[in-house]
Amino acid sequence: MKTVIAPTDFSPVSVNALNFAADMALAIDANLVICNIYNIPVAFSEVPLILVSPEELKQSSELQLQALQQQVVQRTEGKLTVMTEARMGNITDELESLCERVQPFAVVMGAKGKTGLEKVIFGSTALSAIRHLAWPVICVPPGKEYGKGISKIGLACDFRNVEATTPVVTIKHIVMEFKSELHILNVDYNEKHFSPGTPLESFHLHAMFNDMNPKFHFINNPDVEDGINEFAEKNNLDLIIAIPKKHKLLEAIFKPSSTRQLIFQSHIPLMCVHE
Repeated sequence: MKTVIAPTDFSPVSVNALNFAADMALAIDANLVICNIYNIPVAFSEVPLILVSPEELKQSSELQLQALQQQVVQRTEGKLTVMTEARMGNITDELESLCERVQPFAVVMGAKGKTGLEKVIFGSTALSAIRHLAWPVICVPPGKEYGKGISKIGLACDFRNVEATTPVVTIKHIVMEFKSELHILNVDYNEKHFSPGTPLESFHLHAMFNDMNPKFHFINNPDVEDGINEFAEKNNLDLIIAIPKKHKLLEAIFKPSSTRQLIFQSHIPLMCVHE
């Protein structure tokens, strides 16, 4: 049985991501695990003081998880199996441990946390999870709903060493689970990155995904993030897949910018899968 993991810090953004995860799990016939990973708050002074006992933290976490569990069960009319996990420790380490045990289809997270700042709490947690977890991580923008599902998926690709760096089996599995169209996106500007090997790399990529009947799109834009963002918006993509080591996309997603609309602000969820 497939499982979707939804970490939460009980903030509105993480609860929204949880609802997205619940609807997605229901659509692909998966179970849902809601997890909260907490740390003991310490007051920094000459002698560090523990502000709350581990027992109190655990009880608070479990009570809030129970409330969320009941909300999700009601929201899905009892059609979804929902489990909870309260863990104390390092967020990334505990999440990795949970993933190793559960072997999830995906981890679904919010892009921000309680502070609303990209690099604090859930934003940094999501980025850390994307970098370190071997399982697919879906980063859900604030306010994004699962809605009618995921029917159009865009795969960002730079056409470099595609055979060695593209997780074909994982991507195919994802596309088939959602019964989606696959759109392969390459962003370049006036063929700046075109090389003698580019046509061959394109051929290899087409052969790898031939049975998925992919549609190729060559986007002329000086900025990769802007190019993907604009294409995704104009063509109503429901999900963007990126391969972290191949793209500088991740850093752009989580840094503030006054000059461009970032992917997570454009209401397009991002899934990261590793090579």
